[in-house]
Amino acid sequence: MPDILLLALLLAAVAIGWWLGRRERRASSAAPASSPLARDYFVGLNYLLNDQQDRAIETFIGALEVNSDTIETHIALGNLFRQRGEADRAVKVHQNLLARPALTQDQGERVQLELSRDFLHLGLLDRAERLLQGLIKEAHDDELRHTAKRFLVDLLEREGEWQAALDVALPTLTRHHDDIRRAASHWLCELADKERHSASPVLARRHLKQALTTDSRCVRANLLLAEMALDTGQYRQAIKLLDRIPGQDKAFVPTMLAPLGRAYRLLDDDAGLIRHLEALLDQAPFTSVIVMLADSLRRHHGNTRAAMNLIADQLDQSPSLGAVDYLMRLYRQDDLTHDERIERLQQHTSALLQARPRHRCRRCGFSGEQLHWQCPRCRSWGTTQPITGIEGE
Repeated sequence: MPDILLLALLLAAVAIGWWLGRRERRASSAAPASSPLARDYFVGLNYLLNDQQDRAIETFIGALEVNSDTIETHIALGNLFRQRGEADRAVKVHQNLLARPALTQDQGERVQLELSRDFLHLGLLDRAERLLQGLIKEAHDDELRHTAKRFLVDLLEREGEWQAALDVALPTLTRHHDDIRRAASHWLCELADKERHSASPVLARRHLKQALTTDSRCVRANLLLAEMALDTGQYRQAIKLLDRIPGQDKAFVPTMLAPLGRAYRLLDDDAGLIRHLEALLDQAPFTSVIVMLADSLRRHHGNTRAAMNLIADQLDQSPSLGAVDYLMRLYRQDDLTHDERIERLQQHTSALLQARPRHRCRRCGFSGEQLHWQCPRCRSWGTTQPITGIEGE
C-alpha cells in the first residue's frame, strides 16, 4: 500500500509539473523569476521526497488551481484520500470541485460518482443513494450510468433491499455481468425465504422459479423448493427437485443429503434411499454420501458388516478422515471386547473433524463451519462450498 501511495503522489506531482510548464510557456518572458505556484510545487515535491506524504498532498491541493487542465489531478488526489481511509477528506476535495463553475457536464458527473463512493465508505448510504439515483436518471454518458448502477446495486444489497436491487440490476446488469446475475438469483431466494415463513408460498415459489431463470445453476433455489415440497407432504416432488442439484454443481451434493434422507424416511423407503445414494456415489464420491449410504445399509440389513465393507472399499480408492472416523465407530459397535485403543483413536479423529472448517469460499478462501450463501469476507454470492480432500468431503 505505501508503494502504491507513493506512486500515486509522484504521478500527481508530475501532472502538476506538466501543468505548471504549460502555464509558464503561456506567461510573458518578462515575468518574475519564481511565481508562488511554482514555489508551492517544489515545496510539495520536497515533502514527497522526504516521505511527508500528508503535507505533500495538502501543498499540492493548495497550489493547484481548479480548471479544465487540473480537474483529473484533483479527482485523483481525492481518490487517494479515500484509499488511505480518509474518506472525509476526499469528500471535501470532491465537494470543492463541484462548487466550481468551470466543470463541464461530463466532469461534474464524474465528480458526483466519486463523491458517492466517498459517502459509501463513510456509511452515509442515503446521501450516496441520492447521488447515484440522480446519475442514473440524468447522466448522458452510458458507461458512467452503468457504473452508477453497479454502485447503487452494491449499496442496496448492503441494506438488504433485495427487491430494489433487482429493480436496478434487471435486466441490463444481469445480462452483462455473471457475478450480478448470480447475486440476483440469491436476492430472489432471500425474498422467497422470507415469504415462505410469512404464509406467502405462492409468491415464494414464483421468486424461486425466477431465480432459476436468472441463474440456472442456483442450487439454493432448488434446495428451498425441495424444503417447501417437504413441508406440504410432496415427498416425491422434493426428491425430484433435489436430484437436479448434482447437474447444477456437484460440489453442493453434501448440502442435499439431509433433506433427501428426510424425504425417504417420511416415505418409509429405506431401499429407495439406498438405490438413490448408490447412484449418487457414482456421480459424486463424497465422504458424506459414503457415510450416509453405509448408515442406511446398516439400518436396512440390521448389521454393520455391509457398512464396514463399503467404507473399507471406498477408503482404498479415496482416503478420508471422515470415513476413517465412521469406520472406527462401526468397529466399536461391532467389537464385543470394547478395545480401548480403537476407542481412543476414534476420539482423536472426532476431535480433528470438529476442529476443521467444513466450507470455504473459492474466491477469497474464507472458511468456517457454516455454509454462507454470501461470503462474509468478500461478499460474493454462491462461492462458498463444502471442502473436499482428505480432511473434507
